[in-house]
Amino acid sequence: MAEQISLRKRKKFQARQTILNAAAQQFEVHGFANTSIAGIMQAAGLGVGTFYNYFSSKEEVLLTLAKNLREQVAKSILAASKVNQSSPELLELCCLCTARAIDKNRSILPLFTTASEHSDKPEQIGQSLSPGFRELFEKIILRGQERGEFRSDVPSNIISEMIHSIYQTTAFSKLEISFQENIRLKVKILLAGIRAR
Repeated sequence: MAEQISLRKRKKFQARQTILNAAAQQFEVHGFANTSIAGIMQAAGLGVGTFYNYFSSKEEVLLTLAKNLREQVAKSILAASKVNQSSPELLELCCLCTARAIDKNRSILPLFTTASEHSDKPEQIGQSLSPGFRELFEKIILRGQERGEFRSDVPSNIISEMIHSIYQTTAFSKLEISFQENIRLKVKILLAGIRAR
């Protein structure tokens, strides 16, 4: 009996992952607005009705994909913070980990704007998707301000918003430089500006 439950749980987990992987691929190829639930499920090789056993909408799928990325980055930051790095080092690491995660899942970043434009719940997308990364940045910035490592004359939420916007602008950059290198250079300039003098 316990073996059956375990097998059922495993199958449910695999089906959910298959849907998420298919959705990420479809979003990347067709864009969020032009991706349908039917298209996701066809790519997943599952029936459309199965979708609703796991998700209520394609917006929820998008939010889940973004949440998974945030969790990957948060784990890296937690591991690094145990080494007691300085706040500037930790913030740079956080920014670069975020850049790597997004670079491997590029379809997610442009969706911050695309989803808001085409969703019937733009406020949910804006609040649930974007702030996840900003919160990571802001915690490190606050820590740095408390330790006197970052300037405190600029509110932490302004700095974290600036960092967050770097990813959005870099996603649409036409410069002949890799996404991660572009982020690295912009973060280096920003860090120089927020260090305590």
